[in-house]
Amino acid sequence: MWKKLLFWVLAIIITLSTAVYQRMTGPTYPKSFEYQLGEQTYSFKLPRSQNGITDALISIEVPDTMAFGEVYYKKFKTGEEFVTVKMHQENDVLVAWLPKQPAAGKLEYGVKIYDSGNETIFETPENIVIRFKGNVPPYVLIPHILLIFIAMLLSNLTGFYAISKQKSYKLYTLLTLIFLLAGGMLMGPVLQKFAFGEFWTGFPFGMDLTDNKTLFAFVLWLVAWFGNRKQDRRYLVIIAAVMNLLISLIPHSMFGSELDYATGEINTGMITVMNYLF
Repeated sequence: MWKKLLFWVLAIIITLSTAVYQRMTGPTYPKSFEYQLGEQTYSFKLPRSQNGITDALISIEVPDTMAFGEVYYKKFKTGEEFVTVKMHQENDVLVAWLPKQPAAGKLEYGVKIYDSGNETIFETPENIVIRFKGNVPPYVLIPHILLIFIAMLLSNLTGFYAISKQKSYKLYTLLTLIFLLAGGMLMGPVLQKFAFGEFWTGFPFGMDLTDNKTLFAFVLWLVAWFGNRKQDRRYLVIIAAVMNLLISLIPHSMFGSELDYATGEINTGMITVMNYLF
């Protein structure tokens, strides 16, 4: 009893830690900055992901009514000139908007803030890249997140059960497979369709990293379940659990969909990687 309780606690801790790490290290998580005004330090975040229905809000708290700022931007990976937009003050907050883009479209932007004495108090050390996406309704997003989270939890728990030779590891192997199927292989493509217009951009139709790592994890658990139907092959479950954990550590949305403004096509996976390198 106590051993199973310990496994549940460890599985929950690992799952929560992995989920937070995956989210915070991803390329769409807001970028944190800070600046000094007098003796006070202020922190703020700049967005790197935006629903494509509305413009992207850039807001920075600056408690100096005479302070001003500007945002400059252009379409990502184009030869266009930067467009500069002046920020305006709204209750001690400097505000500007980046124009909405098509699904998977990206803007490269930076921010400059000046105090009342026209001295620069902040400038982004390097430009930020923000990706726009289609509107994903809550009835798709919430079930997807819950099912994937449960699948991650069950994966970790099943691995502990297999290592400790718990008889129930076979049942939990099946449950892990079911939740991964529902959250990753069924709800995942639906979410992808709403966000970027395609149900599946992984193998064999594309090289989207998120789709492919989901497929890889599903295949591993399918093999683990099938291999333990009539015999005890716990090593297959342990391999699936360990690999699933490693896969989960890959930052969310890494090398995801990206609109090529020149061709109008959406690139994913290794195509995106090659574009970054060359």
